[in-house]
Amino acid sequence: MVQGTTSDAGKSLLVAGLCRRFNDAGIHVAPFKPQNMALNSAVTAEGGEIGRAQALQALAARVPAHVDMNPVLLKPSSDTGAQVIIHGKALQDMNARSYHNYKTTAMAAVLESHERLQQQFQMVVVEGAGSPAEINLRDRDIANMGFAEAVDCPVIIVADIDRGGVFAQLVGTLELLSESEQERVVGFVINKFRGDIKLLEPGLDWLEERTGKPVLGVLPYLHNLSAAAEDAIDVQQKRHDDDVRLVVKVPVLTRISNHTDFDMLREHPQVDLQFIGKGNSLKGADLIILPGTKNVRADLAWLREAGWADDLARHLRYGGKVFGICGGYQMLGMSIEDPEGIEDQPGQSDGLGYLPVVTRLHPQKALVNRTGHLCRKIDDRPETGEACPVRGYEIHAGRTRYLTENGADAAFCQLDNTDAGDGSTAPDGCYSADNQVAGTYLHGVFDTPQALQQILRWAGADTDSLTPYDQQQEDALDRIADACKQHLTLSGLPVAWPDGSEFSKS
Repeated sequence: MVQGTTSDAGKSLLVAGLCRRFNDAGIHVAPFKPQNMALNSAVTAEGGEIGRAQALQALAARVPAHVDMNPVLLKPSSDTGAQVIIHGKALQDMNARSYHNYKTTAMAAVLESHERLQQQFQMVVVEGAGSPAEINLRDRDIANMGFAEAVDCPVIIVADIDRGGVFAQLVGTLELLSESEQERVVGFVINKFRGDIKLLEPGLDWLEERTGKPVLGVLPYLHNLSAAAEDAIDVQQKRHDDDVRLVVKVPVLTRISNHTDFDMLREHPQVDLQFIGKGNSLKGADLIILPGTKNVRADLAWLREAGWADDLARHLRYGGKVFGICGGYQMLGMSIEDPEGIEDQPGQSDGLGYLPVVTRLHPQKALVNRTGHLCRKIDDRPETGEACPVRGYEIHAGRTRYLTENGADAAFCQLDNTDAGDGSTAPDGCYSADNQVAGTYLHGVFDTPQALQQILRWAGADTDSLTPYDQQQEDALDRIADACKQHLTLSGLPVAWPDGSEFSKS
Protein backbone atom coordinates (compact mmCIF):
# COMPACT_ATOMS: atom_id res chain seq x y z
CA MET A 1 0.00 0.00 0.00
CA VAL A 2 1.19 3.49 -0.92
CA GLN A 3 0.22 6.21 1.55
CA GLY A 4 1.23 9.87 1.45
CA THR A 5 2.14 12.64 3.82
CA THR A 6 -0.37 14.95 2.08
CA SER A 7 -2.91 15.00 -0.69
CA ASP A 8 -1.20 15.26 -4.08
CA ALA A 9 2.06 13.84 -2.70
CA GLY A 10 2.29 11.46 -5.66
CA LYS A 11 0.38 8.39 -4.44
CA SER A 12 -1.73 7.99 -7.57
CA LEU A 13 1.13 8.18 -10.04
CA LEU A 14 3.43 6.02 -7.91
CA VAL A 15 0.76 3.31 -7.81
CA ALA A 16 0.33 3.70 -11.58
CA GLY A 17 4.08 3.43 -12.12
CA LEU A 18 4.34 0.33 -9.94
CA CYS A 19 1.38 -1.29 -11.71
CA ARG A 20 3.02 -0.72 -15.10
CA ARG A 21 6.41 -1.91 -13.81
CA PHE A 22 4.98 -5.11 -12.32
CA ASN A 23 2.92 -5.77 -15.44
CA ASP A 24 6.06 -5.36 -17.57
CA ALA A 25 7.66 -8.01 -15.35
CA GLY A 26 4.85 -10.45 -16.13
CA ILE A 27 2.90 -9.99 -12.89
CA HIS A 28 -0.91 -9.98 -13.08
CA VAL A 29 -1.49 -6.82 -11.02
CA ALA A 30 -4.46 -4.63 -10.14
CA PRO A 31 -4.78 -1.18 -8.54
CA PHE A 32 -7.05 -0.57 -5.57
CA LYS A 33 -8.17 2.52 -3.68
CA PRO A 34 -10.56 1.80 -0.80
CA GLN A 35 -12.02 5.30 -0.66
CA ASN A 36 -11.55 8.17 -3.07
CA MET A 37 -12.88 11.72 -2.83
CA ALA A 38 -12.76 13.26 -6.29
CA LEU A 39 -14.89 14.97 -8.89
CA ASN A 40 -12.89 13.42 -11.73
CA SER A 41 -14.48 10.05 -12.39
CA ALA A 42 -14.58 7.39 -15.08
CA VAL A 43 -17.12 4.86 -16.33
CA THR A 44 -16.24 1.17 -16.26
CA ALA A 45 -17.30 -1.32 -18.92
CA GLU A 46 -20.08 -2.64 -16.68
CA GLY A 47 -21.51 0.86 -16.24
CA GLY A 48 -20.08 1.76 -12.84
CA GLU A 49 -18.41 4.95 -11.66
CA ILE A 50 -14.91 5.03 -10.16
CA GLY A 51 -12.21 7.63 -9.58
CA ARG A 52 -10.41 8.64 -12.75
CA ALA A 53 -7.06 7.88 -11.11
CA GLN A 54 -8.05 4.24 -10.69
CA ALA A 55 -9.01 4.06 -14.37
CA LEU A 56 -5.53 5.39 -15.21
CA GLN A 57 -3.94 2.85 -12.87
CA ALA A 58 -5.94 0.05 -14.52
CA LEU A 59 -4.58 1.26 -17.86
CA ALA A 60 -1.10 1.11 -16.32
CA ALA A 61 -1.74 -2.49 -15.24
CA ARG A 62 -3.18 -3.26 -18.69
CA VAL A 63 -6.42 -4.60 -17.24
CA PRO A 64 -10.01 -3.38 -17.65
CA ALA A 65 -11.13 -0.83 -15.06
CA HIS A 66 -13.63 -2.32 -12.59
CA VAL A 67 -15.71 -0.94 -9.75
CA ASP A 68 -13.85 -3.20 -7.29
CA MET A 69 -10.76 -1.05 -7.86
CA ASN A 70 -12.49 1.87 -6.13
CA PRO A 71 -15.41 0.54 -4.07
CA VAL A 72 -16.14 3.85 -2.30
CA LEU A 73 -16.18 7.12 -4.24
CA LEU A 74 -17.20 10.42 -2.64
CA LYS A 75 -18.19 13.28 -4.96
CA PRO A 76 -18.49 16.56 -3.02
CA SER A 77 -21.62 18.58 -3.78
CA SER A 78 -21.01 21.22 -1.08
CA ASP A 79 -18.45 22.09 1.58
CA THR A 80 -20.08 19.66 4.02
CA GLY A 81 -21.81 17.06 1.85
CA ALA A 82 -21.03 14.54 -0.86
CA GLN A 83 -22.67 11.94 -3.02
CA VAL A 84 -21.66 8.49 -1.77
CA ILE A 85 -21.01 5.93 -4.53
CA ILE A 86 -20.66 2.28 -3.50
CA HIS A 87 -19.47 -0.33 -5.99
CA GLY A 88 -19.98 2.11 -8.85
CA LYS A 89 -23.54 3.19 -8.07
CA ALA A 90 -24.74 6.33 -6.31
CA LEU A 91 -26.21 5.49 -2.90
CA GLN A 92 -27.26 8.87 -1.51
CA ASP A 93 -25.97 12.27 -0.48
CA MET A 94 -24.57 12.44 3.05
CA ASN A 95 -23.13 15.17 5.20
CA ALA A 96 -19.75 14.59 6.80
CA ARG A 97 -21.15 13.38 10.11
CA SER A 98 -23.60 10.97 8.51
CA TYR A 99 -20.88 9.49 6.36
CA HIS A 100 -18.58 9.11 9.35
CA ASN A 101 -21.24 6.96 10.99
CA TYR A 102 -21.69 5.04 7.72
CA LYS A 103 -18.01 4.10 7.45
CA THR A 104 -18.48 0.75 9.20
CA THR A 105 -20.86 -0.28 6.43
CA ALA A 106 -18.58 1.19 3.79
CA MET A 107 -15.67 -0.85 5.16
CA ALA A 108 -17.58 -4.05 4.44
CA ALA A 109 -17.85 -3.00 0.78
CA VAL A 110 -14.12 -2.19 0.74
CA LEU A 111 -13.09 -5.57 2.14
CA GLU A 112 -15.46 -7.39 -0.20
CA SER A 113 -13.89 -5.72 -3.25
CA HIS A 114 -10.35 -6.26 -1.99
CA GLU A 115 -11.01 -9.94 -1.44
CA ARG A 116 -12.31 -10.34 -5.00
CA LEU A 117 -9.23 -8.64 -6.42
CA GLN A 118 -6.94 -10.84 -4.33
CA GLN A 119 -8.60 -13.91 -5.78
CA GLN A 120 -8.17 -12.68 -9.36
CA PHE A 121 -4.69 -11.10 -9.32
CA GLN A 122 -1.20 -12.02 -8.20
CA MET A 123 -0.62 -8.57 -6.73
CA VAL A 124 -2.79 -5.68 -5.58
CA VAL A 125 -1.17 -2.25 -5.30
CA VAL A 126 -3.23 -0.10 -2.94
CA GLU A 127 -3.46 3.70 -2.84
CA GLY A 128 -4.28 5.56 0.35
CA ALA A 129 -6.16 8.86 0.55
CA GLY A 130 -4.89 12.14 1.93
CA SER A 131 -2.65 11.42 4.92
CA PRO A 132 -2.75 8.63 7.52
CA ALA A 133 -1.84 11.21 10.18
CA GLU A 134 -5.13 13.14 10.02
CA ILE A 135 -5.99 12.59 13.67
CA ASN A 136 -9.63 13.67 13.42
CA LEU A 137 -10.29 11.01 10.74
CA ARG A 138 -8.59 8.04 12.37
CA ASP A 139 -11.73 6.71 14.03
CA ARG A 140 -13.33 4.20 11.64
CA ASP A 141 -10.69 4.93 9.01
CA ILE A 142 -11.16 2.89 5.84
CA ALA A 143 -8.82 4.81 3.54
CA ASN A 144 -5.36 4.51 5.10
CA MET A 145 -4.05 2.64 8.15
CA GLY A 146 -7.51 1.43 9.10
CA PHE A 147 -7.55 -0.57 5.88
CA ALA A 148 -3.88 -1.60 6.11
CA GLU A 149 -4.40 -2.94 9.63
CA ALA A 150 -7.57 -4.79 8.59
CA VAL A 151 -5.84 -6.69 5.76
CA ASP A 152 -2.30 -6.75 7.26
CA CYS A 153 -0.77 -4.81 4.40
CA PRO A 154 2.78 -3.35 4.31
CA VAL A 155 2.91 0.40 3.66
CA ILE A 156 5.21 2.75 1.75
CA ILE A 157 4.93 6.46 2.59
CA VAL A 158 5.57 8.98 -0.19
CA ALA A 159 6.25 12.71 0.23
CA ASP A 160 6.56 15.57 -2.26
CA ILE A 161 9.89 17.37 -1.84
CA ASP A 162 8.85 20.06 -4.33
CA ARG A 163 6.49 21.43 -1.66
CA GLY A 164 9.36 21.81 0.83
CA GLY A 165 9.64 20.42 4.35
CA VAL A 166 9.91 16.84 3.20
CA PHE A 167 11.78 15.59 6.29
CA ALA A 168 9.25 17.16 8.64
CA GLN A 169 6.45 15.61 6.57
CA LEU A 170 7.88 12.11 6.81
CA VAL A 171 9.05 12.20 10.43
CA GLY A 172 5.88 13.90 11.62
CA THR A 173 3.62 11.49 9.76
CA LEU A 174 5.45 8.46 11.15
CA GLU A 175 5.42 9.73 14.73
CA LEU A 176 1.67 10.38 14.65
CA LEU A 177 0.97 6.74 13.83
CA SER A 178 0.33 4.07 16.43
CA GLU A 179 3.05 1.58 17.25
CA SER A 180 1.53 -1.19 15.14
CA GLU A 181 1.02 1.22 12.24
CA GLN A 182 4.64 2.38 12.45
CA GLU A 183 5.81 -1.22 12.31
CA ARG A 184 4.01 -1.86 9.02
CA VAL A 185 5.73 1.10 7.32
CA VAL A 186 8.49 -0.54 5.28
CA GLY A 187 10.07 2.57 3.81
CA PHE A 188 9.83 6.06 2.34
CA VAL A 189 9.76 7.42 -1.19
CA ILE A 190 10.61 11.04 -1.94
CA ASN A 191 8.86 12.41 -5.01
CA LYS A 192 9.48 15.28 -7.46
CA PHE A 193 13.16 15.89 -6.72
CA ARG A 194 15.13 18.23 -8.95
CA GLY A 195 18.74 19.11 -8.34
CA ASP A 196 21.95 17.40 -7.32
CA ILE A 197 21.14 14.19 -5.43
CA LYS A 198 24.50 14.45 -3.61
CA LEU A 199 23.17 17.49 -1.77
CA LEU A 200 20.18 15.49 -0.57
CA GLU A 201 22.06 12.41 0.61
CA PRO A 202 23.01 13.76 4.09
CA GLY A 203 19.33 14.34 4.73
CA LEU A 204 18.47 10.85 3.58
CA ASP A 205 21.08 9.37 5.91
CA TRP A 206 19.67 11.41 8.80
CA LEU A 207 16.10 10.33 7.98
CA GLU A 208 17.00 6.65 7.97
CA GLU A 209 18.91 6.97 11.24
CA ARG A 210 16.15 9.04 12.87
CA THR A 211 13.27 6.72 11.90
CA GLY A 212 14.90 3.33 11.37
CA LYS A 213 13.11 3.15 8.01
CA PRO A 214 14.88 2.92 4.63
CA VAL A 215 14.48 5.47 1.87
CA LEU A 216 13.42 3.23 -1.00
CA GLY A 217 14.11 5.84 -3.61
CA VAL A 218 14.03 9.45 -4.76
CA LEU A 219 11.89 9.98 -7.84
CA PRO A 220 12.79 12.85 -10.16
CA TYR A 221 10.47 15.66 -11.16
CA LEU A 222 9.05 14.55 -14.51
CA HIS A 223 8.52 17.68 -16.55
CA ASN A 224 5.63 17.92 -19.03
CA LEU A 225 4.05 14.70 -17.77
CA SER A 226 0.72 14.30 -19.55
CA ALA A 227 -1.01 11.97 -17.10
CA ALA A 228 -4.66 12.50 -16.14
CA ALA A 229 -4.99 14.27 -12.78
CA GLU A 230 -6.90 12.67 -9.93
CA ASP A 231 -8.70 15.85 -8.89
CA ALA A 232 -6.65 19.05 -8.53
CA ILE A 233 -6.43 21.45 -11.47
CA ASP A 234 -2.96 22.46 -12.60
CA VAL A 235 -3.54 26.19 -13.05
CA GLN A 236 -0.07 26.83 -14.46
CA GLN A 237 -0.36 27.76 -18.10
CA LYS A 238 1.60 25.85 -20.72
CA ARG A 239 4.25 27.77 -22.60
CA HIS A 240 3.47 28.28 -26.27
CA ASP A 241 5.42 29.36 -29.29
CA ASP A 242 4.35 32.22 -31.56
CA ASP A 243 1.88 29.99 -33.39
CA VAL A 244 -1.04 30.24 -30.95
CA ARG A 245 -4.19 30.11 -33.05
CA LEU A 246 -6.92 29.98 -30.42
CA VAL A 247 -7.39 31.31 -26.89
CA VAL A 248 -9.67 29.08 -24.82
CA LYS A 249 -10.92 30.11 -21.38
CA VAL A 250 -12.61 27.77 -18.89
CA PRO A 251 -14.34 29.27 -15.83
CA VAL A 252 -13.46 27.20 -12.78
CA LEU A 253 -16.80 26.44 -11.13
CA THR A 254 -16.96 25.59 -7.43
CA ARG A 255 -17.80 21.93 -8.15
CA ILE A 256 -16.05 21.56 -11.50
CA SER A 257 -15.89 17.90 -12.48
CA ASN A 258 -13.89 15.88 -14.98
CA HIS A 259 -11.56 18.73 -15.89
CA THR A 260 -9.44 16.05 -17.58
CA ASP A 261 -11.74 16.86 -20.52
CA PHE A 262 -9.32 19.70 -21.24
CA ASP A 263 -6.07 17.73 -21.20
CA MET A 264 -5.84 17.59 -25.00
CA LEU A 265 -6.40 21.34 -25.23
CA ARG A 266 -3.73 21.92 -22.59
CA GLU A 267 -1.24 19.85 -24.58
CA HIS A 268 -1.99 21.52 -27.92
CA PRO A 269 0.88 23.89 -28.84
CA GLN A 270 -1.48 26.07 -30.91
CA VAL A 271 -4.11 26.45 -28.18
CA ASP A 272 -3.71 28.77 -25.22
CA LEU A 273 -5.90 27.10 -22.57
CA GLN A 274 -6.59 29.20 -19.47
CA PHE A 275 -8.52 28.19 -16.34
CA ILE A 276 -10.18 31.34 -14.99
CA GLY A 277 -10.95 31.80 -11.30
CA LYS A 278 -13.63 33.95 -9.71
CA GLY A 279 -12.82 37.64 -9.82
CA ASN A 280 -11.19 37.35 -13.24
CA SER A 281 -12.74 38.13 -16.59
CA LEU A 282 -13.45 35.84 -19.52
CA LYS A 283 -12.60 38.65 -21.93
CA GLY A 284 -10.04 37.97 -24.63
CA ALA A 285 -11.14 34.42 -25.42
CA ASP A 286 -11.90 33.03 -28.84
CA LEU A 287 -13.71 30.09 -27.27
CA ILE A 288 -15.26 29.83 -23.80
CA ILE A 289 -16.02 26.35 -22.49
CA LEU A 290 -18.40 25.74 -19.59
CA PRO A 291 -17.20 22.54 -17.86
CA GLY A 292 -19.06 19.81 -16.04
CA THR A 293 -20.10 20.31 -12.44
CA LYS A 294 -21.42 18.17 -9.60
CA ASN A 295 -23.96 20.86 -8.63
CA VAL A 296 -25.21 22.50 -11.80
CA ARG A 297 -27.88 24.86 -10.41
CA ALA A 298 -25.67 26.13 -7.58
CA ASP A 299 -22.76 26.65 -9.96
CA LEU A 300 -25.02 28.40 -12.46
CA ALA A 301 -25.99 30.86 -9.74
CA TRP A 302 -22.32 31.22 -8.80
CA LEU A 303 -21.41 31.84 -12.45
CA ARG A 304 -23.90 34.68 -12.59
CA GLU A 305 -22.67 36.08 -9.29
CA ALA A 306 -19.10 36.07 -10.65
CA GLY A 307 -20.22 38.23 -13.58
CA TRP A 308 -19.41 35.53 -16.09
CA ALA A 309 -22.92 35.45 -17.58
CA ASP A 310 -22.36 39.07 -18.66
CA ASP A 311 -18.94 38.10 -20.03
CA LEU A 312 -20.58 35.32 -22.08
CA ALA A 313 -23.19 37.68 -23.52
CA ARG A 314 -20.52 40.22 -24.49
CA HIS A 315 -18.34 37.45 -25.94
CA LEU A 316 -21.19 36.25 -28.17
CA ARG A 317 -22.11 39.77 -29.30
CA TYR A 318 -18.59 40.13 -30.66
CA GLY A 319 -18.79 36.82 -32.54
CA GLY A 320 -17.07 34.47 -30.08
CA LYS A 321 -17.97 30.81 -29.65
CA VAL A 322 -19.24 29.06 -26.49
CA PHE A 323 -19.18 25.33 -25.80
CA GLY A 324 -20.63 23.38 -22.88
CA ILE A 325 -19.84 19.89 -21.59
CA CYS A 326 -22.34 17.97 -19.42
CA GLY A 327 -23.36 20.43 -16.67
CA GLY A 328 -22.07 23.27 -18.84
CA TYR A 329 -24.34 22.03 -21.64
CA GLN A 330 -27.30 22.02 -19.25
CA MET A 331 -26.53 25.61 -18.19
CA LEU A 332 -26.64 26.78 -21.81
CA GLY A 333 -30.24 25.57 -22.18
CA MET A 334 -33.48 27.27 -21.20
CA SER A 335 -34.05 25.72 -17.76
CA ILE A 336 -32.84 23.13 -15.25
CA GLU A 337 -35.38 21.37 -13.04
CA ASP A 338 -34.47 19.43 -9.90
CA PRO A 339 -37.85 18.65 -8.29
CA GLU A 340 -36.48 15.83 -6.12
CA GLY A 341 -33.41 17.68 -4.88
CA ILE A 342 -30.96 15.31 -6.58
CA GLU A 343 -28.03 17.75 -6.44
CA ASP A 344 -29.20 20.42 -4.02
CA GLN A 345 -32.41 21.92 -2.68
CA PRO A 346 -35.46 21.07 -4.85
CA GLY A 347 -36.31 23.75 -7.37
CA GLN A 348 -35.88 25.11 -10.87
CA SER A 349 -33.37 27.54 -12.38
CA ASP A 350 -33.51 29.51 -15.58
CA GLY A 351 -30.67 28.54 -17.88
CA LEU A 352 -28.53 30.96 -19.86
CA GLY A 353 -30.96 30.58 -22.74
CA TYR A 354 -28.59 29.97 -25.65
CA LEU A 355 -29.67 26.43 -26.62
CA PRO A 356 -33.26 25.22 -27.30
CA VAL A 357 -33.22 22.46 -24.66
CA VAL A 358 -34.52 21.92 -21.11
CA THR A 359 -33.10 19.58 -18.47
CA ARG A 360 -34.70 17.68 -15.62
CA LEU A 361 -32.57 15.87 -13.02
CA HIS A 362 -33.38 12.25 -12.18
CA PRO A 363 -32.13 9.93 -9.40
CA GLN A 364 -30.72 7.38 -11.85
CA LYS A 365 -27.42 8.46 -13.37
CA ALA A 366 -26.48 7.86 -16.96
CA LEU A 367 -23.17 5.96 -16.82
CA VAL A 368 -21.99 4.74 -20.21
CA ASN A 369 -19.02 4.77 -22.57
CA ARG A 370 -19.89 6.09 -26.02
CA THR A 371 -18.73 6.13 -29.63
CA GLY A 372 -20.28 7.98 -32.54
CA HIS A 373 -19.66 10.79 -34.98
CA LEU A 374 -19.95 14.55 -35.00
CA CYS A 375 -22.76 16.12 -36.97
CA ARG A 376 -21.23 17.74 -40.01
CA LYS A 377 -23.19 20.94 -39.66
CA ILE A 378 -20.84 21.96 -36.87
CA ASP A 379 -18.18 22.38 -39.56
CA ASP A 380 -18.78 25.30 -41.95
CA ARG A 381 -16.49 23.84 -44.61
CA PRO A 382 -17.86 21.68 -47.47
CA GLU A 383 -19.10 18.27 -46.43
CA THR A 384 -16.47 15.85 -47.73
CA GLY A 385 -15.21 12.50 -46.59
CA GLU A 386 -16.44 10.32 -43.77
CA ALA A 387 -18.25 11.62 -40.70
CA CYS A 388 -15.82 12.65 -37.98
CA PRO A 389 -15.53 9.94 -35.27
CA VAL A 390 -15.92 10.86 -31.63
CA ARG A 391 -15.88 8.91 -28.38
CA GLY A 392 -16.14 9.58 -24.67
CA TYR A 393 -18.33 8.79 -21.69
CA GLU A 394 -21.46 10.07 -20.01
CA ILE A 395 -21.86 10.71 -16.27
CA HIS A 396 -24.95 12.78 -15.50
CA ALA A 397 -28.23 12.79 -13.64
CA GLY A 398 -29.92 15.15 -16.09
CA ARG A 399 -32.26 14.16 -18.90
CA THR A 400 -32.26 16.83 -21.58
CA ARG A 401 -34.93 17.20 -24.27
CA TYR A 402 -35.24 19.40 -27.32
CA LEU A 403 -37.99 22.04 -27.28
CA THR A 404 -39.04 21.43 -30.87
CA GLU A 405 -40.01 18.26 -32.72
CA ASN A 406 -37.14 18.65 -35.13
CA GLY A 407 -34.68 19.56 -32.37
CA ALA A 408 -32.57 16.49 -33.11
CA ASP A 409 -31.70 18.11 -36.44
CA ALA A 410 -29.59 20.52 -34.39
CA ALA A 411 -27.74 17.72 -32.56
CA PHE A 412 -24.04 18.12 -31.85
CA CYS A 413 -23.28 14.45 -32.51
CA GLN A 414 -24.88 11.10 -33.19
CA LEU A 415 -23.94 8.35 -30.73
CA ASP A 416 -24.06 4.64 -31.45
CA ASN A 417 -27.12 3.06 -29.85
CA THR A 418 -25.31 0.01 -28.52
CA ASP A 419 -28.32 -1.19 -26.51
CA ALA A 420 -30.45 -1.51 -29.65
CA GLY A 421 -27.87 -3.63 -31.45
CA ASP A 422 -29.26 -2.61 -34.83
CA GLY A 423 -26.67 -0.06 -35.88
CA SER A 424 -28.91 2.87 -35.03
CA THR A 425 -27.72 6.12 -33.47
CA ALA A 426 -29.13 8.60 -30.98
CA PRO A 427 -28.67 12.37 -31.03
CA ASP A 428 -26.64 14.06 -28.31
CA GLY A 429 -26.12 17.70 -27.57
CA CYS A 430 -27.19 20.72 -29.51
CA TYR A 431 -25.99 23.82 -31.28
CA SER A 432 -27.67 27.17 -31.62
CA ALA A 433 -29.34 28.44 -34.77
CA ASP A 434 -26.58 31.02 -35.28
CA ASN A 435 -23.89 28.31 -34.88
CA GLN A 436 -22.13 30.25 -32.11
CA VAL A 437 -23.06 27.97 -29.18
CA ALA A 438 -22.87 24.20 -28.86
CA GLY A 439 -23.02 21.62 -26.09
CA THR A 440 -22.75 17.90 -25.43
CA TYR A 441 -23.02 15.38 -22.61
CA LEU A 442 -19.87 13.65 -23.86
CA HIS A 443 -16.88 13.84 -21.51
CA GLY A 444 -13.63 13.21 -23.36
CA VAL A 445 -15.05 14.81 -26.51
CA PHE A 446 -11.63 16.33 -27.34
CA ASP A 447 -9.70 13.08 -26.89
CA THR A 448 -10.13 11.96 -30.50
CA PRO A 449 -7.70 14.00 -32.64
CA GLN A 450 -10.12 14.31 -35.57
CA ALA A 451 -12.93 15.54 -33.32
CA LEU A 452 -10.60 17.99 -31.60
CA GLN A 453 -9.53 19.46 -34.94
CA GLN A 454 -13.10 19.80 -36.16
CA ILE A 455 -14.35 21.48 -32.97
CA LEU A 456 -11.42 23.90 -33.01
CA ARG A 457 -12.17 24.62 -36.65
CA TRP A 458 -15.76 25.41 -35.65
CA ALA A 459 -14.31 27.77 -33.04
CA GLY A 460 -12.32 29.56 -35.71
CA ALA A 461 -8.89 27.94 -35.93
CA ASP A 462 -7.23 25.44 -38.24
CA THR A 463 -4.83 23.44 -36.05
CA ASP A 464 -2.43 20.58 -36.44
CA SER A 465 -3.37 17.09 -35.29
CA LEU A 466 -2.12 15.78 -31.93
CA THR A 467 -1.05 12.36 -30.73
CA PRO A 468 -4.22 10.54 -29.58
CA TYR A 469 -5.05 10.98 -25.90
CA ASP A 470 -4.74 7.26 -25.13
CA GLN A 471 -1.23 7.21 -26.58
CA GLN A 472 -0.29 10.27 -24.52
CA GLN A 473 -1.44 8.43 -21.39
CA GLU A 474 0.51 5.30 -22.36
CA ASP A 475 3.66 7.35 -22.93
CA ALA A 476 3.24 9.07 -19.54
CA LEU A 477 2.76 5.75 -17.76
CA ASP A 478 5.88 4.34 -19.38
CA ARG A 479 7.85 7.39 -18.20
CA ILE A 480 6.63 6.90 -14.63
CA ALA A 481 7.40 3.18 -14.72
CA ASP A 482 10.89 3.86 -16.09
CA ALA A 483 11.50 6.32 -13.24
CA CYS A 484 10.37 3.70 -10.72
CA LYS A 485 12.62 1.09 -12.29
CA GLN A 486 15.63 3.41 -12.27
CA HIS A 487 15.21 5.14 -8.91
CA LEU A 488 13.38 2.72 -6.57
CA THR A 489 14.92 -0.23 -4.77
CA LEU A 490 12.18 -2.61 -3.70
CA SER A 491 14.31 -5.63 -2.85
CA GLY A 492 13.79 -6.84 0.69
CA LEU A 493 10.20 -5.67 0.96
CA PRO A 494 7.86 -8.14 2.70
CA VAL A 495 6.13 -9.28 -0.48
CA ALA A 496 5.72 -12.94 -1.35
CA TRP A 497 4.54 -14.33 -4.68
CA PRO A 498 1.97 -17.14 -4.89
CA ASP A 499 4.78 -19.72 -5.19
CA GLY A 500 6.25 -18.53 -1.89
CA SER A 501 9.36 -16.90 -3.33
CA GLU A 502 10.43 -13.46 -2.13
CA PHE A 503 10.45 -10.31 -4.25
CA SER A 504 13.89 -9.66 -5.77
CA LYS A 505 15.42 -6.54 -7.27
CA SER A 506 15.26 -8.04 -10.74
